[in-house]
Amino acid sequence: MPADLHAAAFGDRPDLAVRAVPTDPRERWLAAVVLGAQGWYARAATLLDELRRHPDPVLAALAAATLASHRRQLGGHAEARRHDAAGLASLLRVGDARSDAPRGRADENRPGSSFGRTGEARADVLLGLAADAVGLGRPGAARRLVAAVPADAGWRAAIRTGWVRAETELVAGRPGDAVRHAEPAAELAAWSGSVRHRVKSALVLGAALGANGDRTRAVALVSPALDDAADLGLLTLVWPAAMILTELVPTDADRFRRCAALALRSVVHRTDPVGRRLAERSPWVPRLTGPTG
Repeated sequence: MPADLHAAAFGDRPDLAVRAVPTDPRERWLAAVVLGAQGWYARAATLLDELRRHPDPVLAALAAATLASHRRQLGGHAEARRHDAAGLASLLRVGDARSDAPRGRADENRPGSSFGRTGEARADVLLGLAADAVGLGRPGAARRLVAAVPADAGWRAAIRTGWVRAETELVAGRPGDAVRHAEPAAELAAWSGSVRHRVKSALVLGAALGANGDRTRAVALVSPALDDAADLGLLTLVWPAAMILTELVPTDADRFRRCAALALRSVVHRTDPVGRRLAERSPWVPRLTGPTG
């Protein structure tokens, strides 16, 4: 199961179903990542609510950042910021534990140690806070937060940094700069082996290209990304992809809007009450499904 979970969360099998809840906390976090990508937000929230109170501060931070990402994807940027901030505060406990540890026991590079995952977690919460700032209309704060991300936090952080920088420049009205950041993220995602990251990178780059006037290339990226997301059951990517295509292909906008509505309706129905309220109230979530989803 661990290998399957990793392949589902960050590899080539994002379509794998999570049938049994793992007992290992790290595997439970992976399961929550998979469930969230597939739109099972309520099931993911049940796991993450427990994990963000875990005594391992790094695991708690990863869980908080993951829950924040799910809230943010439903348009709840202020609520997401609260969870990301809690994750960052949790990481302060790593420093406390390091200062109390016997010499030689607190090596941040020790495989499997809590400290060995600190960079990954710090990148997750900082990039989450930056994305929250983008959604709240604060591009300057987003840029400062991205600049604080550890440079050696791994391939996920490198790709997500490109996404957030691109989204920041789109909000700031600089689509050319957005393309400049989205291009290397898409290239790295293609190399990473993660289907989910490849699909989302295509959406980010496609949105940037479309805003920059290159609709032909944008459609060539986003259209197959929508097909991949639909085939793999990644509903949280299906509806954004379809909404991007409503702008890129206005002659077929009604079809893409129906596709987005169907996917979004499924996601909202799979969401816990908090997430559902956020989606219903958010200006970022299109009003395609009615007041109750």
